[in-house]
Amino acid sequence: MMVDIRNDDVAEIIELLPVTIQKILKEHDLSRLIEIVIDLGRIPEARFAKNKTILLGDTSATKDTIKNITSQIGEFDHSNRAGLEGTLHRISCVKNKNNLVIGLTMRIGRSIFGTIQIIKDYLDQNKSVLLLGPPGVGKTTMLREIAHHLSTQKEKRVVVIDTSNEIAGDSDIPHSAIGRSRRMQLPYDKKQHDVMIEAVENHTPEVIVIDEIGTKEEAEAARTIAERGVTLVGTAHGNNIENVIQNPTLSDLVGGIQCVTLGDEEAKKRGTRKTILERASKPTFDICIEIVDKYTVNVHKNVANSVDAMLRDSPIHPELRKRDKETDEVTILERAETQAGVAELPFNKDGMSIAIYPYAISKSLLKRAASSYSEIKFTIVNTLDDADVVFALKSYTSADSKIFKITESKNLTVKIVDENSLGKISQNLEELISELPYIDKDWNNAQGGIADLASINLVNQAV
Repeated sequence: MMVDIRNDDVAEIIELLPVTIQKILKEHDLSRLIEIVIDLGRIPEARFAKNKTILLGDTSATKDTIKNITSQIGEFDHSNRAGLEGTLHRISCVKNKNNLVIGLTMRIGRSIFGTIQIIKDYLDQNKSVLLLGPPGVGKTTMLREIAHHLSTQKEKRVVVIDTSNEIAGDSDIPHSAIGRSRRMQLPYDKKQHDVMIEAVENHTPEVIVIDEIGTKEEAEAARTIAERGVTLVGTAHGNNIENVIQNPTLSDLVGGIQCVTLGDEEAKKRGTRKTILERASKPTFDICIEIVDKYTVNVHKNVANSVDAMLRDSPIHPELRKRDKETDEVTILERAETQAGVAELPFNKDGMSIAIYPYAISKSLLKRAASSYSEIKFTIVNTLDDADVVFALKSYTSADSKIFKITESKNLTVKIVDENSLGKISQNLEELISELPYIDKDWNNAQGGIADLASINLVNQAV
């Protein structure tokens, strides 16, 4: 499948310009036009792909030039942006101290399909995905196609949080580029994190799509949404996962960082200083995709593992993928490795299976916690007869609780979970793994015994 540019609508934005400028623009390849810049007292410019810029004539823009254009647009919002009905174009203005428009940036918005071919298999895993990359690399374009793919081909209930109407256009009717997704705009009196929570509470989404998570409140809202079992697909400020770790505002998206003081014996055993940095919690996003350019990505298949490796100054090896410009064929140039630097081991299909029976525990949260382990997959079962381990909620398990008598008679392990939250369930899951006899106590330095564990399917529906 070749990349296909649809719903270009360049003609609609060019028609706003003076006839002399239109004639100059039509002499060039408009499919590569990125934006038009018009400033009072300067010659207008057109910017194309590959940093190509041309002057649009030899006459400077006047107040009348700018006024004629803005009169066809309508009102600018509180962020000094406006759009054209039914298109994805964005027009931003520069104002003087008297609040008069003295400059315009007219950015071309396009609906491009084919950009997600390189990561499509990850989108179909029902895991939360974080997109990173420099400005202009195509994060929003990819986000738009992801919304279309998940809402139409995968038939998910998708809600797009469209902060500045970049994803679905400025019209009250969202652009067809987002497929069957529903779009929530950002009212002037509300902030993005409030609308994110409102989307979950009011509209029962399976997937929430967010562009540019940039504040602590938005990061906290994203974590809250993930803990409610909703899949997230979003972008954030930063070129790579290391930028996010080092950003105190956004580090919670990848698990956060905490300073831990080790005892003398433990520090000696690890061969580290007594004070070290560790990941504070389970990452909000399961997968991180670093967009190098529109044909190349680095994929961190397990964000928790990558963050742990970085904090320990261990090498990380994300999966490097490249898409051919002509054939659209995706090639994996470098396969991912574990954070210890050891290549991922295949599952042994003759190995042992681990079945978990949830007692008053949310199946959806348990499923989400289990999905972060690429080396092991767990079964969630409906009966104690099929179980190897029981995860029981503390508030439902008194000392003389019937569950203990039954599990004792069946010789089952019981893990007591303090509260029905993703964090506590994940903590107990990690403890369970560390207690397995064929795995090193430090799970993050997984040994060869991993290969002896079986691949098992999650079979139950979420609670």
